[in-house]
Amino acid sequence: MTTTGKTIVLGVSGSIAAYKAADIASLLVKAGHSVHVVMTEAATKLIAPLTLQTLSRNPVHTTMWTQGSDWHPGHIDLADRADLLIVAPATAHTIARFAHGLADDLLSNIYLATRAPVILAPAMNGKMLNHPATQQNLATLKSRGHRLVEPVAGMLACGYEGEGKLAAVETIVSAVLDALSKE
Repeated sequence: MTTTGKTIVLGVSGSIAAYKAADIASLLVKAGHSVHVVMTEAATKLIAPLTLQTLSRNPVHTTMWTQGSDWHPGHIDLADRADLLIVAPATAHTIARFAHGLADDLLSNIYLATRAPVILAPAMNGKMLNHPATQQNLATLKSRGHRLVEPVAGMLACGYEGEGKLAAVETIVSAVLDALSKE
C-alpha cells in the first residue's frame, strides 16, 4: 500500500541522539511525506533547527510564542493536520510530560491536541530508562495505544554500555511507514 503524501509531525527532544532526527526527517521526505519538525528547547542545544528545516523542507517549530501568518494557534493547526506524531528521540522528561498531560512547551501541547497515532522512540541513560517512574510512564503511554520503538543496547553517550540507545534510524522510519500504511 502506498503511504505517500501524509503529514508527519516529528518531535525532537533533548537527547544527544537528536542528531539522528536529521536522517529520520530526510528519509521520510524521500518517501514522499510532509515532515514538520517540532523541537524542544533542549533539542535546539544539540542540533541546529536550520539543519532540520533544510532536510524537512518546512519551517522548524521551537516555541508556542512565534507569531503565525493567520489567526489559528500553531500548535492546534499542526496537531489537526498530523496524520502521525513521532517523537525521536523521546527523553524521560518528554515521556513524563506526555504521561502526565503536562503542556509546558510546544511539543507537549501538540501531543495533547492531536488525535493522530503516536510513536515514541525513547533514548536515555539505561538507569533513567529502567527507573520505575520512567517504566510506569511508558506503560501509561502504551495503555493509550501509543507505539514504542524500543531503545537498544549499546554504548551510550554517558559512557555506559547498556540499554537506552535510540533504535536504528531505519527501524524508526519503518515503524512510521508501517503505522501510516494502516491508516
